[in-house]
Amino acid sequence: MIKWLFIALLRLLLPLLRPALSGIYRVKVKGIERLQFTEKTVLIPNHVSLLDAVILALILPEEVAFVVNTRMAKRFAWPLHFRTHIPVDPLNPYSVRKMLKTVQSGTPLVIFPEGRITTTGSMMKLYGGIGYIASRSQAQMVPIAISGLEHSKFSYLRGKMKQIWFPAVTITIGEAFQVPVDECLTRRAQKERATDLIGSRMQSHIVDSRMKPELNLFNELLIAAKQHGVSKIICEDVISDTALSYRKLLLTTYTMAGRLKVLLDNQKRAAVLLPNAAAHVITLFSLFRLGVTPAILNYTSGKQAMLDACETASAKAIITSRAFIEKAGLADFIQSASAAYTIIYLEEVKESITFKHKWNGMRDYMTKAKGPFGEDQNEVVLFTSGSESKPKGVVLSHRNIFANIQQAKAVIAFNASDILLGAMPMFHSFGLTAGTVLPVLSGMKMVMYPNPLHYKVIPEIVYDRNITILFGTSTFLSAYARTAHAYDFACSLKYVVAGAEKLKEEVRQTWIDKFGIRILEGYGTTETAPVISLNTPMNVKKGTVGRVLPGMQVRIEKVDGIELGGNLLVKGPNVMKGYLIHGQGFVPVPEWYSCGDIVQMDEEGYLSIQGRMQSFAKIGGEKVSLPMVEELVASCMPPQTMCAAITVPDARKGERIVIYHNSASEQLQSLRESMKQKDVPAIYMPSELRYVEKLPLLGSGKVDYVTIKRSAQEDHHAS
Repeated sequence: MIKWLFIALLRLLLPLLRPALSGIYRVKVKGIERLQFTEKTVLIPNHVSLLDAVILALILPEEVAFVVNTRMAKRFAWPLHFRTHIPVDPLNPYSVRKMLKTVQSGTPLVIFPEGRITTTGSMMKLYGGIGYIASRSQAQMVPIAISGLEHSKFSYLRGKMKQIWFPAVTITIGEAFQVPVDECLTRRAQKERATDLIGSRMQSHIVDSRMKPELNLFNELLIAAKQHGVSKIICEDVISDTALSYRKLLLTTYTMAGRLKVLLDNQKRAAVLLPNAAAHVITLFSLFRLGVTPAILNYTSGKQAMLDACETASAKAIITSRAFIEKAGLADFIQSASAAYTIIYLEEVKESITFKHKWNGMRDYMTKAKGPFGEDQNEVVLFTSGSESKPKGVVLSHRNIFANIQQAKAVIAFNASDILLGAMPMFHSFGLTAGTVLPVLSGMKMVMYPNPLHYKVIPEIVYDRNITILFGTSTFLSAYARTAHAYDFACSLKYVVAGAEKLKEEVRQTWIDKFGIRILEGYGTTETAPVISLNTPMNVKKGTVGRVLPGMQVRIEKVDGIELGGNLLVKGPNVMKGYLIHGQGFVPVPEWYSCGDIVQMDEEGYLSIQGRMQSFAKIGGEKVSLPMVEELVASCMPPQTMCAAITVPDARKGERIVIYHNSASEQLQSLRESMKQKDVPAIYMPSELRYVEKLPLLGSGKVDYVTIKRSAQEDHHAS
């Protein structure tokens, strides 16, 4: 009797409780107008806390019913009296049929497809029941993104991110969609495909819900500091033994921005020539604070390429460090550049800071002064090789970079308890986005080291600093595996992500055998900020570069002479604004960006890269994939051999294939015999082997094909 009286009293107070709870959690609802219950409807929210259903119950119409786990229904029996609900036992197969009947009866139903609250901060796996219901009922599926409650005391992320009692909550209701049914498939296959599609659409909606019309990465730093706590150490510099908390990073950034504002004198862009270091992070965010675009120079590209890059970016100043110039042997570049550009040394900037500058920095920190928004103020310029050897500037907006971070967060479960090794150079888009901005904005500690080529040092850092996330190319990961002790990586590493070049099978197997770690291979381009596709712990397929990230659309164009696959075109929020072309200026990107890579996509959506458009030889009218040639040749050479296939003109067949390699004992005839024994077609066999002690590499770790090709052309003309 007392129980029912209490429930009756709560019902009377409900009109007061609803606005009170909404006010406490500052609930914002977007897209409520999309809810139309004229057709069968299933609402599918992500599940981040115990309060998810409570908050949804406050905002959703009364006719909506909630599916509740029987265990949770017993635990929260009293609150559930206020909403229509259906208790189900997830272990009972008849529960799915019960939900299906409810949907078919016309009752709008809320189902949490994950079946449990996230313990990682990312979406958990989806249970097949939701795919069964969607395909059998043909109901309208409406994704709902819940954001903010993962930071509450009612989430399951204690120890993985800072938790507070009353975080701000945003509920975003997405566009309804229907799951198509292929009657040629079995019921089981239909269910699996439907579940897969629902998961993909939910992830895309979560990414879309986190995007903002205007975005400055400095302002996102302010938000991250508030979410994760200003005292949290966010950056450690191994070389300088410097540690930056959010507080110190912001204070230093505000102070430096004040000094750079005077030195740059309203310049639109400034070139940045710095290694991976805490000072580089501070410099970037100082420029973001000012609305100045950093044009990050590739210090491994050579003097002329850097001078051309400065011209391409129309920069007037170069921000660098005397210590770095000396250690990297870049004095010759500085001497040439100083005639046309103002050289700003960080050491001199630091020495010139007075009490007044520090006071102004403190004032800005206390008032949380924000960075500006503007069409040309929220950008980063990176450089990639262009025609006639002149570098092209890739113009990435802050929104592009932020979008790629949100796309990665939607498919990989990382959180503030992770520690990332930032050794990939920031002039490389992977090193900038994934290796620097992502950890800073996600509350992860970032351990910075300036040179990924120090193969013996990297494993020691991973072991000593308890690194959980490591990025690298196949070449780098192979070298790390050779020098590392078996326990160096097995101790703490959670994710190892490979990109920039094809992951070799022997490297993948070595990491599994020696460390028990599965490398997650991905694919991207500088122009896409950079990740396009990625294998993840939840969705992985050997020999592919994973599935396309949520929020991206792809198209595969047929290419003459290529039987399987075609040229990959993409569009999405992470695709660049356009190019800066030397001597021409800004050229906007078309609606669909052509990646210039020949790819195949299987029925499950996994991409396989066959090679660059230009990495095909045309021999006797037939196109041959040079990466395939490299793979076949490497399989017949000693382990750890590096090889690069290029073409040179041939009077009889148009082109012929030359292999550059670092295996001193290898002979062409024996190689061709080995390939013949493996039934390799003659067209894939190289016509020549050229031994080099060490193949040239780019700063990103990829083989420098431009240098090799130039050398081959010189040798060809000489002969």
